[in-house]
Amino acid sequence: MSDSRSPPPPQAHTQVTAAPHHTLADFDFDLPPELIAQYPAAERTAARLLDGRQAHPVDRIVRELPGLLQPGDLLVFNDTQVIKARLFGEKPTGGKVELLIERVLGGNQVAAHMRVSKKPEVGATIRLNGTDGLSATLLGRWPDADGPLFRFVLSNDRGDDPYTLMERHGHVPLPPYITHADAAEDAVRYQTVFAKHPGAVAAPTAALHFDQALLDQLSAMGVQQAHVTLHVGAGTFQPVKTENLAEHRMHSEWYDVPAATQQALADCRARGGRVVAVGTTTVRTLESWAQSGQASGETQIFITPGFAFQVVDLLVTNFHLPKSTLMMLVSAFAGYEPIMALYRHAIAQGYRFFSYGDAMLLARKGP
Repeated sequence: MSDSRSPPPPQAHTQVTAAPHHTLADFDFDLPPELIAQYPAAERTAARLLDGRQAHPVDRIVRELPGLLQPGDLLVFNDTQVIKARLFGEKPTGGKVELLIERVLGGNQVAAHMRVSKKPEVGATIRLNGTDGLSATLLGRWPDADGPLFRFVLSNDRGDDPYTLMERHGHVPLPPYITHADAAEDAVRYQTVFAKHPGAVAAPTAALHFDQALLDQLSAMGVQQAHVTLHVGAGTFQPVKTENLAEHRMHSEWYDVPAATQQALADCRARGGRVVAVGTTTVRTLESWAQSGQASGETQIFITPGFAFQVVDLLVTNFHLPKSTLMMLVSAFAGYEPIMALYRHAIAQGYRFFSYGDAMLLARKGP
């Protein structure tokens, strides 16, 4: 398996499906602000689950999921680990700086988004908040001279590596629509119970609804489990800005489909089970692997209506932002009209939206 702590520079294979009958406006909807979840449910499995597999949606709870799956099914989770990627500091001139570290590149170098009133010159050193001389020295842009990110060297008095420095001094990178500062609860709840490979700056949120008791219950009834890794980037929140979907440039993310998971998928097919992807990041990983034949690498896959799914049969997913690429993905999976109807139902019934919100269960529409 590739080293998930030091992914290679992006050389992404890109798959884009045209959506000739859809424009960006088709994926818009009005969401009352009070439905944007600011905090998670009291218990992971207490979140609501909208069962949208049939013509008439059914309102359920996540803990009911075992009754909706069958022995022989295969649940596939994304086991990426959210890192405390947000760091604060100031320029030599005293101006405030916020860094959101997107990649750890090796040699104490990182690639990061930078929020600052005036960008510092290459070679400038930013003092970051910490008690051990933590600083970031700007080397240039990444992945090239015109890249969207900035390349820094992170260092401190102890010579610690970036993962150690982020864990000690960083903040949980909560999404922009969550308005409170990160707290101790977020360090636990904005992380899956099986997170293993550090590298994500956003959680695979559908999997936040699973606790160990639910996983054990599913396993006991014969539902198999497997894992992939996709390090979710901040680009997952990037808005689509062009009405013509074919003109949208998708962000790149690193993924890995281990040999054990490939075998589990083959075994599931052989026994007639269903592949149940938990989260859109898992869908993107599995379908990238199926299309490219590459078990590990970079993907910029952009799934819109018209996409031919090869792996995933069922999908557990949260509710997504208007006009987002994830709205397009779920519309491609379950059908545009069914998805829009489910969203109207969810809003009418007061479901909680986005990362800390409720979930839905979808079936892949027929050809």
